[in-house]
Amino acid sequence: MMIRILLAEDQRLVRQGLKMMIETDSGMRVTGEASNGKEAVSLCETHVFDVVVLDIQMPEMDGLEAARMIGTRWPERKVLMLTTFNDDQYALEALKSGASGYMLKDAEPEALIRSIKSCMTGGLSLQEHVAAKVMPRLLKPMKEEPVDSSITPRELDIMRRVGEGRSNREIADELGLSIGTVKNHISQILDKLELRDRTQLAIYAIRHNLV
Repeated sequence: MMIRILLAEDQRLVRQGLKMMIETDSGMRVTGEASNGKEAVSLCETHVFDVVVLDIQMPEMDGLEAARMIGTRWPERKVLMLTTFNDDQYALEALKSGASGYMLKDAEPEALIRSIKSCMTGGLSLQEHVAAKVMPRLLKPMKEEPVDSSITPRELDIMRRVGEGRSNREIADELGLSIGTVKNHISQILDKLELRDRTQLAIYAIRHNLV
């Protein structure tokens, strides 16, 4: 299956370079380009994309706001933030906005391609030195805040693995379930906890000491 990508970056030369990097993988095509967040959201209204790659700082509408809008209106579309800023606060805001990954623009082409594929399979992708800054803040547990009592033992097993960054395929293989069953469980968990997506679920799992 060809992965259809929307690439939003306000600098045209940078955008062209990123497009060339991404399309070195024969299974990926940049089928939409935008120069700001507003254009990216507009393109999502008229075209279907599998992954939306967003720069954070863009004119008219930044990547964080675009990520929030896309996550709310098209939750099935994965969002990967790509930026020059190795900043833990930016990374945290990106995750809270529903992004499935946060990569720096100086990443190797192979790392960018792996991150896009990880997003597609439901994983959480953070560049190593970004993760080193962000994870200690995510790992800070919530005091006296138990996991919702409606969560079943099977759902807890799945939540732990989501918190560890496992994809649906990996969770299914480890627990002896079908991918469809894992997806159904995750949907039920999100409903129970009133969370928007699996990125928020991963943060919830980590902060509640499930990982």
